[in-house]
Amino acid sequence: MGLLVYLVVVLLSVLNFVHGFPWKNQPHHGYHGPWTNAHATFYGGGDASGTIGGACGYGNLYSQGYGVNTAALSTALFDNGLSCGACYELRCVNDPKWCLPGSIVVTATNFCPPGGWCDPPNHHFDLSQPIFQHIAQYRAGIVPVIYRRVRCRRRGGIRFTINGHSYFNLVLVTNVGGAGDVHSVSIKGSRTRWQPMSRNWGQNWQSNAYLNGQSLSFLVTASDGRHVISYNVAPAGWSFGQTYTGGQFRF
Repeated sequence: MGLLVYLVVVLLSVLNFVHGFPWKNQPHHGYHGPWTNAHATFYGGGDASGTIGGACGYGNLYSQGYGVNTAALSTALFDNGLSCGACYELRCVNDPKWCLPGSIVVTATNFCPPGGWCDPPNHHFDLSQPIFQHIAQYRAGIVPVIYRRVRCRRRGGIRFTINGHSYFNLVLVTNVGGAGDVHSVSIKGSRTRWQPMSRNWGQNWQSNAYLNGQSLSFLVTASDGRHVISYNVAPAGWSFGQTYTGGQFRF
């Protein structure tokens, strides 16, 4: 019986590292949380081309897999970029003239700067036009909504795009499942120890270590405290400008 208990403990410990189970029984903050009142507008044109780029650093939202299900967040929600990658479910409410039934799920990919509805302390979502039209008519312009945090569901693993140059490794972290918003990243070369990275802007994380010629591993921690370690994601012959795929949070 004692051996069985020991094996179960070992198995759970392994799952913690591989699958991003919560360490130390940390709660899953923000998953299907309470509904909160806000407002929504839209931008970017009918094809959402105007949403590409943005303050989270994701670049081409289509090639990154986010598509048109995206939103720019007001100051109160953006959290200086730490909310980048978080997922929200929205419903249009209390405006039968303009609201449409159903809900949408969007990813935070941009910042809506102060001015009008995006002024603090307003909770506001500036949606891509195509996704806005799933919950409200175009002519509405602005509608009241309710929103809540939900799990992000992604295909494939977390992606690490390495930019910069020697002694300045700038890693863009995308396609993050679970909580979606990354709050810390550490990097390890095959000849170095784990080193914390600093957030440069959006979801671009920086290391000033010389890591050329070493295979690279990453430890990603999301806002809910869950962790995923991706060992040797980039091979020793990695190069700047390339993207490498690691593990993923369980949804």
